[in-house]
Amino acid sequence: MSSVEFMKRVNNLYRFSALLGHLGWDQKTFMPAKGAESRGEMMAWLAAERHSRLCDPEFGNLLSELEANDMDNDLASNVKEMRRQYNQAVKLPSDFVSQFTRARSDALIIWEQARAKSDFSLFSSHLKTLISLTRQKIEYLGVQDTPYDVLLDDYEMGMTVADYDPLFVGLKSRLVPLLQEITNSEVKLPKLPKEMLFSANEQEEFCLRVSRNMGFDFEAGRMDQSTHPFCAGIWPGDTRITTRFDEKDPFSCLYAVMHESGHGLYEQGLPKEHSFSPRGQSVSLGIHESQSRLWENQIGRTTAFWRIALPWFKEEFPDFPDWDAKTVDLLVNEVKPDYIRVEADEVTYNLHIMLRYEMEKLIFNQELSVEKIPETWNQMFEDWFGIEVDKDSNGCLQDIHWSMGAFGYFPTYTLGNLYAAQLLETMSKQLGDIDTLVESGNWSGIQVWLRENIHQKGSQSSATELIEEITGAAPSPEPFLNYVENKYRRLYKL
Repeated sequence: MSSVEFMKRVNNLYRFSALLGHLGWDQKTFMPAKGAESRGEMMAWLAAERHSRLCDPEFGNLLSELEANDMDNDLASNVKEMRRQYNQAVKLPSDFVSQFTRARSDALIIWEQARAKSDFSLFSSHLKTLISLTRQKIEYLGVQDTPYDVLLDDYEMGMTVADYDPLFVGLKSRLVPLLQEITNSEVKLPKLPKEMLFSANEQEEFCLRVSRNMGFDFEAGRMDQSTHPFCAGIWPGDTRITTRFDEKDPFSCLYAVMHESGHGLYEQGLPKEHSFSPRGQSVSLGIHESQSRLWENQIGRTTAFWRIALPWFKEEFPDFPDWDAKTVDLLVNEVKPDYIRVEADEVTYNLHIMLRYEMEKLIFNQELSVEKIPETWNQMFEDWFGIEVDKDSNGCLQDIHWSMGAFGYFPTYTLGNLYAAQLLETMSKQLGDIDTLVESGNWSGIQVWLRENIHQKGSQSSATELIEEITGAAPSPEPFLNYVENKYRRLYKL
């Protein structure tokens, strides 16, 4: 039967992707520096081999044959996604796919070195290569409205500049005045003792306890250290998360772990019966980010969370000030314009995303040169945040995404914030007060609700359809704006 042969080929394509993911995880964690060249060759070969199988005319014939007949919903979902992948893949030469994969592998290693030395010049030639190859990819795939739209669609299907521009304008019109109100607030915030250090080992123990309580299964996953925190759902039963440690700020690690554990829970909850197929994957990056942002912020940055987690924290750090949960909650919800996106508060975070979005529009729609990226970034950052960027690692070198050729990814973080708030509203209607659930210390009800409503459904519907199905309303920024305005006006007594 054609469906059996089709699924056999699809499963093998996704096994290639899993192998690439495993090699990519190792590259960012344990690979010795001198293994970079061979690793790049291996990943380029695997990508080209996968691409040639995807472009096989016989695979195209199988798709056409299946499309001409009735299919069950699961098969139809797989056929629809593989048709999209096939139609794109046949436009890209195999040599180009191999070249792009190798360039990304090489760039990642150099980015890590450049970031460590805070020297953009070390990375600029690799970034120039990636941008050039990305422009070639856009030409191969074809432009309908703007070149950047091609990249945006890679990460959240159907989203374009025409969608994001008004969304970001609307968010900015509410967030900037809120930021100004908070800046003028007279609320005195607690500060961590400057002399106190938080060892990485104790931070790790505390964060592992939080992750376990969230429901992350460490018999089906692990946590390691990397330059930039990430999650890799490699294959069923094997989900990897990473974090990084700052001995002067333990909360940076905590919220990175909660963020990546949220991603990891999604990966561990995907339907195993549809493994190695589109149907068994997450529905979109925006939905994926909603899972990480919900746990990180809407669960983790609450007094209810700290009523449970503070005793665990003090077990690891007995010299920590004798503060109550409400005081620690105020500490971790400090709103302050600062350099680093992944450590930004909920009010300024989306402004960081908008800056990256505007930078990528300049690069791909207006051909901003690589040489002008640092000065353009720095000027935009100073205009928006009122802070002069002091070094490249606090500016355009801070994120891993460009070294991976992941242009167009950043806006999905904002979508994740919006989806998370809308989902939380519905969850609270169905489960009751979420703070009460969190304060009970038993968070399994939250995990089960997310698993039943999102994780186990895989990609049987689009992101928009899934949000409408769960919440009864189309995706909207209003739940997020209401949430963030109410929360921070209460914290800052506005």
